[in-house]
Amino acid sequence: MGVIFYFSKSPRYIPSEVIYAKLISLFILTVILPILLYFLLKTIGQVKSIYLKSTKERILPLILHFVVTLVIVKRILTPTQVVELYYFFVGILISTLACLILALLNFKASIHLIAVSGLLMFFIALSIHFSININGTLALMAIIVGAVATSRLHLKAHNYKELVMGFFLGAMPQLLLVNYWL
Repeated sequence: MGVIFYFSKSPRYIPSEVIYAKLISLFILTVILPILLYFLLKTIGQVKSIYLKSTKERILPLILHFVVTLVIVKRILTPTQVVELYYFFVGILISTLACLILALLNFKASIHLIAVSGLLMFFIALSIHFSININGTLALMAIIVGAVATSRLHLKAHNYKELVMGFFLGAMPQLLLVNYWL
């Protein structure tokens, strides 16, 4: 979602062939491959369900996500081509590593909140960087962050500490990395 939003709002000229190649590559690595890896992990008995209820179940999927994101950062989004997206994915890499470390320490941060808060912070940074008015999008993203947090509480998937930690693990790396591309 962040990549599509970036390409739709960026005032830079990027050849359409490059955009399509990046989108297809990222779709394969961030949608198709994780689905296939989940079925592989389920088949070999490493995960019981898609919900990853225990911290032990989260470790291997987080390691795999870290490796996939590292491949994206090293091979698909180089800092010389699309610097904003490069640092967006570096932020995702840092968030994944922090979540993995917490899982190893037996703490279950909300991965859902990590994702939406990182995306919200990236959108805020893009609006500042390109001097574009996306207040409607930012308001919608704030509502989505609240809805995700509320749903995680309602489903009893997380407690308040896990949600707050998830929010900060998603937002802080994006906020800290803004200095490198803003």
